[in-house]
Parts: sequence; C-alpha cells; structure tokens
Amino acid sequence: MSGRLVLAGTPIGDVGDASARLGRVLAAADVVAAEDTRRLKRLTSELGIHVGGRVVSYFEGNERERTPELLEALQQGQTVVVVTDAGMPSVSDPGYRLVAAAIEAGVDVTAVPGPSAVLTALALSGLPVDRFTFEGFLPRKPGERGRRLGELKDEQRTMVFFEAPHRLTQSLEAMAEAFGGDRRTAVCRELTKTYEEVKRGPLDDLVLWSKEGVRGEITVVVSGADPHRVMTPEDLAREVAVDEEAGTPRKQAIADVAKRFNVPKRTVYDAVLAARDPGK
Repeated sequence: MSGRLVLAGTPIGDVGDASARLGRVLAAADVVAAEDTRRLKRLTSELGIHVGGRVVSYFEGNERERTPELLEALQQGQTVVVVTDAGMPSVSDPGYRLVAAAIEAGVDVTAVPGPSAVLTALALSGLPVDRFTFEGFLPRKPGERGRRLGELKDEQRTMVFFEAPHRLTQSLEAMAEAFGGDRRTAVCRELTKTYEEVKRGPLDDLVLWSKEGVRGEITVVVSGADPHRVMTPEDLAREVAVDEEAGTPRKQAIADVAKRFNVPKRTVYDAVLAARDPGK
C-alpha cells in the first residue's frame, strides 16, 4: 500500500491567489509538512480551512532528518502535503529530498499548482520570456558570487535570481561587473502585495537606485547576453580580468576569451597589454 505525496503551491503575497483545490487538499491531508507551521496556521485561518491531519515542520534545518519519517508515512498509505512559506515547494525551498525519495520508493507524486515568484517576475520584467533560466540565490561570499556570475556572462537566455534585500546592492554591482552595466534588468519586489514594485533599467542605474534602501521579497530578472555583440579591446581585457579573478591563469584566460568570442588570441593579448599600459 502506498500513499501520495502532494506538493502544494501557496500564495506569494495576496492570500486571494490561493486556489480552492489547495484548501481541499490541506483539509484532507493525513500529514502536512510545513516550512513554517505558524505561517501555515495563519494561512489556513485566513482561508477558513481546518487541517484535520498531523502538522509537522519541514524546513532546511531538519529536512534531511525528517524526510525518512515522511517517507514512512507515505509507504503506510498516508497522504502527505508539503507547503512552504510562499510559492512551490522544492523551488529554492524544502521538498526536493522528499520528492526524490518518494520517486525512488515508487510513491505517487503530484502537485497543486500555485503562484510562482519566478514566473510572475519574468512576465512583468518586460524582458524576453521565450527562453529563461532560474539561478536561485547567488553565493553570499563575493569571490564565489563573482565566479558564479562569470560562468553566466555569456548566457543568452533571460536569467532569474532570488535575492535578500540587504544583499541586493552587492549582487547588482557584481552583475554589472560580470555582465556590463548596460545589461537590461528588472528588480521585482513584494510581488502581489500592497507595495508591489517593478524597477526596470540598466544594471548601473539599478545599483544607484538600490543604495537608497530596498525592502521585501526580491526577484531579479536579467536579460541574456547579446549573441551579436561586437567586442571592443576594453571588453576583451575586461573578460580576461574577470576570468583571472575567478582563478584562471592569464594565458589560459586569454585563450578562453579568444575562443568564446571567436577572435584571434593575439587580439586578446594586445587588448590585455593595452589595458595594463594605456600609454603604449
């Protein structure tokens, strides 16, 4: 006998976005695994829902230890519903480990679709939406963050990131360094909430704006690299410098940049020399 695992999307701001099906699933669940049980209680109270099953916490700190317990409940034939603070479980939130374990054990896994900060921000950004990549949160340490963005500087798809308000300026500055200050970007905050705001513009402008102080839940959408961009000597030297900062030896960085932008290695080498000694 096997139960069913249900990943249930919850509102990212406006409680009115909760579906009727979400209420039915929560009310009928044998177990509800919630990222924050207090937020779940507040949500169900506002929706007028009574959860008759067992409610347990399931967050980053106990996800690894609690997964076997929830899997056992599933294998006993119970219905386990996973909810996070906002949006879809497992998308930068707890849920992935349990989904993987349930699939491995042959347990049925389904979802109650709900609001998504990723898709909402993408749609509101005004940037291309035909192809995109979700990159989640950037590393907190500057070096690791720079290396991650360096890996993405030639990504041609629109990129979506999550960020904390107190790290927004540093992340936007790092993006401007890696992608160029003219790269089109949208910073979306407090989506579907009272003070929803979408700020659009080149990265350099958004860096200045963010220094005034930004609050709330933030999603950043950045346009992809232009495949037809003509690289100037300054651009080539900057690309080599970024690769070097990420730990690549200069000779290899020059070769990599030459291959990346389909230009002779000598051209890149001369650009690096000119950047080091502009007078020559």
